[in-house]
Amino acid sequence: MKVKIILLLCVALNIHDVSGQNIFEAIIKDSDTKEPLVGATAILKGTTIGATSDVNGLVTLSEIPDGKQTIEFHYIGYKPRTGTFNFPLTSREPVELLLNSEEGQLDEVVISSTRSTRTIQDIPTRVEFIAGEELEEKSNMKPGDIRMLLSESTGIQTQQTSATSANASIRIQGLDGRYTQVLKDGFPLFAGAASGLGLLQTPPLDLKQVEVIKGSASTLYGGGAIAGLVNLISKTPTKEKDLRFHLNGSSGGGFDLNGFYGQRFNKIGTTIFASHNRNWAYDPAGIDLSAIPKFDRYVFNPKLFVYFDDRTTLEVGVNTAIENRLGGDIHFIEGKGDSVHSFFEENKTQRYSTQLAFDHRINDNSFFNIKNSYTLFSRRISIPGYIFDGTQKATFTEASYTNSKEKSEWVVGINLWTDDFQEKNLDTFPLRDYDQIIFGAFVQNTWEATKRLNLETGLRTDYVMDYGITFLPRLSALFKFTDRLSSRIGGGFGYKAPTIFTEESERIQYQHVLPIDKITNQLERSYGGNIDFNYRTTIGEEITFTINQLFFYTYLNNPLLLELQPDNFYQFINSSGHIDTRGTETNIKIGYDDFKWLLGYTYTDTQMHQNSLITENPLTPKHRINSVLMYEIEEQWKIGLETYYFSSQKLSDGATGKPYVLCGFMAEKLWDEFSLYINFENFLDARQTRFDTIYTGTITNPEFRDIYAPLDGFLINGGIKFKL
Repeated sequence: MKVKIILLLCVALNIHDVSGQNIFEAIIKDSDTKEPLVGATAILKGTTIGATSDVNGLVTLSEIPDGKQTIEFHYIGYKPRTGTFNFPLTSREPVELLLNSEEGQLDEVVISSTRSTRTIQDIPTRVEFIAGEELEEKSNMKPGDIRMLLSESTGIQTQQTSATSANASIRIQGLDGRYTQVLKDGFPLFAGAASGLGLLQTPPLDLKQVEVIKGSASTLYGGGAIAGLVNLISKTPTKEKDLRFHLNGSSGGGFDLNGFYGQRFNKIGTTIFASHNRNWAYDPAGIDLSAIPKFDRYVFNPKLFVYFDDRTTLEVGVNTAIENRLGGDIHFIEGKGDSVHSFFEENKTQRYSTQLAFDHRINDNSFFNIKNSYTLFSRRISIPGYIFDGTQKATFTEASYTNSKEKSEWVVGINLWTDDFQEKNLDTFPLRDYDQIIFGAFVQNTWEATKRLNLETGLRTDYVMDYGITFLPRLSALFKFTDRLSSRIGGGFGYKAPTIFTEESERIQYQHVLPIDKITNQLERSYGGNIDFNYRTTIGEEITFTINQLFFYTYLNNPLLLELQPDNFYQFINSSGHIDTRGTETNIKIGYDDFKWLLGYTYTDTQMHQNSLITENPLTPKHRINSVLMYEIEEQWKIGLETYYFSSQKLSDGATGKPYVLCGFMAEKLWDEFSLYINFENFLDARQTRFDTIYTGTITNPEFRDIYAPLDGFLINGGIKFKL
């Protein structure tokens, strides 16, 4: 009898135990596309019970105890999600779980530089973009301009062209700044004479994102995009008011006051950006020369949006920038100059540009776009005994038609670009006037050949007045090998029309530089390509890992070189040789909890081939390493530590610049309507004036060497940001 009772108790306990072990099933999908996510993980919190989703997104957990249980869901590139369930469940049907993209729904980001309506995950052209939190963090470091924003990306460097006035240009993959096209909302506002100070006169507060295409993009945007292009995308109004102010101060004597307002009111919308940026002359090396010049700059960018209906929109905007910039001998800048302390470099610039864009959607599949811009840019450069003074008037007009269907998309268009530069006659030296007119037509097709292969082909034909016709084909392909591994390969042709406005002539303030000769000078022509591999995965339960490996090559034929003539004049000559640049870029991103670690490496080998001689291109570090470690508690704290290593560089005088390391630290505390931040930039005080010279000759008449390292050294800046 006792044995039977014991057996009955065991059976009862066993029945209770079985009933307390539950099965949970869920189908995990992308919240936007509703496509199943293969390889997503589900973990029962506080236990070792977990599983991975199959090809249908189905994940199954077993042996789950009764009662309230929390399950965590993870997938690389997506925000983690938790769910609480009361077991046993009332239904055995699988639960549908939708995960959102980790990067603020990156698939929804519109990349306008490719002229395609496809999402970023389906664009064959390789595009890098800076947006959201990264854009905010970079604006803390340099709220007055976009140099910092661009220079910390792999494969990109901002090259300082004036030791005393801090003028700078952007280089991509080892090629001079004139081969990179800088756009604002697709408009070429920073070309020709207007390129010299463009980076310094563009504050980032009114930018929504920055898009970068490395390698030839001339097929899309015409001449000048041999090395690549940078497209600055402005914010647009939303129904919710967006009012922001940003105040910043620097230990180098800098002050920035930026304000932005945007809002849509039914049929009308507007954005207004205004800023005042100024700096007092700063000489950390104590050599009587300004590392940061004295300047005052005012920027005002209003824009009006008219929404006629759901299909038709008109945008009208104006960009205005007025700046006086004075560098040189500190004693002279402070009004204490004499016969010894008399050197100066003064830049007075005014930039006015209009933008008009009209969009009309014909039907669900096609739309029509017309855009026009007019730019007036005047610049007066003064140094002892010499003045350069000229005005540029440029226009850009384009009409395009886009037809987009499920598998294929066509974009066709025509444009007209004019660039007229007139120099004031101040002495007997030949005027450097020019008038360029370019007619262009382009066609582009994006085709989803299979679910694993997308192709993008394009062809542009430009007629360049005085230089003839040029054809620019382009091809890009996107291979989706798996959900975690993809690759992009692409290439195209490019060209650049000759002007006197290059980094070489900018360094000498265009002094003794002869005008372009339309008979002897010719177009610079190029071809190039790149291929990258992108892989992402999850290590363990919480570590995300992404790596992108890029290989690039560009061949530039008959490059335009500035050569010293026997009469001590400078003349631009098309070399009979060529320049080629090749290298790799490696980008790694590791995420764990509230930490993000970004690692980058750039190898660049740029060579000049001329008369059977091969020489290294100056001011191009072969090796560069960058490391950024970020700790962020959402809406509370942002803390970042940055390190950048630059290898030695060949200089134009035949010497070799020394390698150096830059380190920075930034912390920001956030509240609902404002935040406070402090930034320690270059706290190791790496300065060219610490380990090398920047000029020869005398302080009265200095002859400046190449600037390859920072001159301003260790700086502390901090400020406050309001969002009302």
